[in-house]
Amino acid sequence: MELPKKHGRGGQSANRFARIREEKRSHYVKKVAQLATQNFITNDVPNVKGIVMAGSADFKTVIQQSDAFDKRLQAVLVATYDIQYGFEDGLNHAITQAADALANVRFVEEKAMISNFFENINLDTGMIVFGVADTMKALEMSAVEKVLLFDEIEITRYEVTNSATGQTRTWYLTPSQSEDPKYFKDPQTGVDLDVTASEPLGDWLLVNYQHFGAKVELISDKTQEGFQFVKGFGGIGGFLRYKIELDDIVDYNKDLGGDDFDPDEDFI
Repeated sequence: MELPKKHGRGGQSANRFARIREEKRSHYVKKVAQLATQNFITNDVPNVKGIVMAGSADFKTVIQQSDAFDKRLQAVLVATYDIQYGFEDGLNHAITQAADALANVRFVEEKAMISNFFENINLDTGMIVFGVADTMKALEMSAVEKVLLFDEIEITRYEVTNSATGQTRTWYLTPSQSEDPKYFKDPQTGVDLDVTASEPLGDWLLVNYQHFGAKVELISDKTQEGFQFVKGFGGIGGFLRYKIELDDIVDYNKDLGGDDFDPDEDFI
């Protein structure tokens, strides 16, 4: 929508054009506010984590202060920026300027999520798992609702097969463990196993998590909570949708994937 430009004529003509311009501005503000509600509110709650407003004129401020702008969206407004351009160049400029603000929104969410994870451990609710072995077992049982995954986790998922017996195993190995030939030989016969698939665990999870009815939340180590999660829990854990017993399941990976969690050393 284009707004009428200011008019230089005097007298009644100037008043008429000023009134028309003001009406157009008011309509524009209401239309933007209406579209914001339509696009960013679902089931009466915001469907976005944060909103950034940017523009070269004062409309961004006028819209924020307008009664037409949904109060539920004002609650998730994280930043406002002045930009010099319009259209796609302006959008790209706004995205660049908003990088830090949007990162802060993510960090706040990350801190809350991991704090909830730690609280479940303190309360011994039985509704979380941690470490690569238990998390992957629980995921394969479709018992995990949400996986917390360090975004730079150095674990590789290997599928190895004994061509003579057809038996297949899956390993989750650190870089140093991947160099150990024992994981790629049959322990009984010493025959070399065929590596039928190998992929970084993070990549594999981001492609396959939906098959198990789970969600994946990537975690950084940039916050204190995130660093503690990576150091103390191997950078992977999950919230369960129901309690499960993992101890009776045969797991060849129970000692893999990095150091074990020590509650006295690793949990604050």
